[in-house]
Parts: sequence; C-alpha cells; structure tokens
Amino acid sequence: MLTALVIDESRTARAQVTGLLELAGWGVHEAGDAEDARWLNASLAVDLVVTAATVLGAPSGAALLTELRTAGSTARFLVVTPEPTAEVRAAAAAAGALACLPAPVDARLLLDLLARRGTTPPTALVDAEDLHDADRDDELADRLQAMYDAALPGRFSAIDRGARAGDPQALADAAFTLAGTSGQLGHPDVADVCQAIAADARRGVLAHSRVSELAGLAGVDRRVADRRRAPGAVHGDRGEPRGTRDRRLDQADRRGRSVADRSTGAAMDVLEQAADAAAGRLAARRHRPAT
Repeated sequence: MLTALVIDESRTARAQVTGLLELAGWGVHEAGDAEDARWLNASLAVDLVVTAATVLGAPSGAALLTELRTAGSTARFLVVTPEPTAEVRAAAAAAGALACLPAPVDARLLLDLLARRGTTPPTALVDAEDLHDADRDDELADRLQAMYDAALPGRFSAIDRGARAGDPQALADAAFTLAGTSGQLGHPDVADVCQAIAADARRGVLAHSRVSELAGLAGVDRRVADRRRAPGAVHGDRGEPRGTRDRRLDQADRRGRSVADRSTGAAMDVLEQAADAAAGRLAARRHRPAT
C-alpha cells in the first residue's frame, strides 16, 4: 500500500488532503510542524509528501522538502498553498515538487495528478491550469463518488465509535476527515454536520444528537447506543466537559491508523513504535515548562 506524509499546521487543511488520499487507498501520516515531519521522514519510508507552503519550524515548505530529499527521501513531493504565486511555484520547482496546487485541493485534480504522473519522474513543475484542461474527466468524478459512497459507512462508524467511547479526540479526527471529503465531493450538508461535531468534540463535548443527524444524512443506520458512560464522560448533549479533556488534547496529533491496521508482522511493529514514540515526544514537548 502506498503511504503519504501530509504536513500542515492546520488540522482542517491536513484532514482535507488526508481524507482524499485515504479515500483512494493510501495510508497517511500527518505532521503539524517541521520537527515532526523530519522525525517521520527518518522513521518511515513514504511514497508521497504533501506540504503547505508555510511550515512551522522551517523557512518554508519547499525548504523542508529540500531538506527531506537531502536526508534520503525518495518520495514524490507536492506543495499546497492558498496563493500559488510565481515565487512559491519557483521554490516548489527548485525543491523537486511535482506540482504546486491551490488550496483547498480539488479532489479530482489531486488524484488524477497522482494517477497519471505518479510513476514518471517530473521534468518540470506541472501547471495546475493545464491539469484542469487536460486531466479532469467525468469518469474520474464517477470513480471518486463511488469510492466516497463505499467508504461512507466506515467513516461514519469511526465517528460513532468515538462518540460512544467518550473519546473527543478520536471523534474530532474522524469528523474532520469526513468533513473534508464530503465538502470537496459535493455533500455540503454532511460536511457542515461533521464540522459541527468536530468543533464540539474539540471543546470536550460529545454531540450524540448531531451524530444521529449525520446518520440520517449519510443514510446509515445508527445502532442503539450503550447508555452506560465512563467516569468523566459528557452526559448526552448537555455540554458538560469531560474530566479527561486535557489528557486527550495532549495526545499526539498523529494519524497512522490506516497503515497500521493493514500492515503485518515487522512492518506493523515499526509503525506502531514510530507512532508511540512520536506521541511521547509531542506530549513531553507540550508539558515542557516555558523558558
């Protein structure tokens, strides 16, 4: 299975790209800053790196890509930015990026770019305008919609499990991911509810009524909830914060679950150890006294 590293300080921006790649069968790891990206690059062999043009802890996204390449990365590189100026495009090209794409990333544009150019070494930066003219087609749109429909029950199940387990971090991650792909593939009502669920979860609130609303929109039957709650969990939709909110928010902002779930033997051990080590390092850094 192909794997990718998505680098962006914004959780929402990462979720948009991550959701698209996972929809197409990629395993995805995420980094919120340059330090995590460097560590993951040294620990894992990824096939694709997608970075924002601006990365915390690096001069720029393009500069970080150059650093990763120097460190031995053989991955394809993409740069994503709200404003792909000539300067940003030139820096991306100098770093060996395949393309510099406008954000938010167009689903068909990203996946068609990877499918058609993923096996051929780039000779020059691909122009996004040319891709819009030549590469996007109705057949790809139909395939994307079919992938979305097939993945929707599993996406919803991840959201439902987070709500039932009283885990706001897992709930927010799953909702963010579904919100990104739903908005990009023409399901704004699903995206809006997912964004509301994620926003509540980030405040420590498990909005079960919104999850039920999402089930109706997605056409998924939500099984009867187990009404027993763990100590400190939110009670229904009354908005009472969980007692473990701070501990949950201190967990690593990492998502390699899809890779770990599909790996076996030694590969699974390596990925799990990498994720655990990253989580410990991030938690330690967040608890480090200010100087």
